[in-house]
Amino acid sequence: MQKSNQVLGCILVLVLTISVPISTIAADNGYGVTYDGGSISNAKPSEGMRLFIDGNQIRLVKGKDLIATIPAASVTEISYGQDVHRRVGTAVAVGVFTLGLGALTALSKSKKHFIGLTWAYGDMKGGFAMQCDKNDYRGILAGLEGITGKKAVDSTALTVKN
Repeated sequence: MQKSNQVLGCILVLVLTISVPISTIAADNGYGVTYDGGSISNAKPSEGMRLFIDGNQIRLVKGKDLIATIPAASVTEISYGQDVHRRVGTAVAVGVFTLGLGALTALSKSKKHFIGLTWAYGDMKGGFAMQCDKNDYRGILAGLEGITGKKAVDSTALTVKN
């Protein structure tokens, strides 16, 4: 009985020593983003993708397909903006059941965080905008600023002159 427990213990240790490194290698270090539009021809608006910020390039991947690779040195501008909406639809739905909560929900806001990139690489110029998760956009901005050397521009602070 004791030998079988020792054998099972050895097998368990062996399985863990093999599986733990494999799971860390398979871990994904990208960010989930939604493509909002731009000059990337093989991407459609509202498509979910993964953004990878490598040492010298930015990659967009959809599933297992590489959508775009942008050299970090070719990035000319990084922009950031927010889209704020009142939650009217949610407030109406909640208000049907409880008027007080519906009114409170109508006063709340939801924010969407957008990051834009423009680049020029030889004769190729382009750009795109992506929607980022509220928990990820700061990390994405810091990563992009770090590898490109460019400071992000807050597009909501820009004023348009006619």
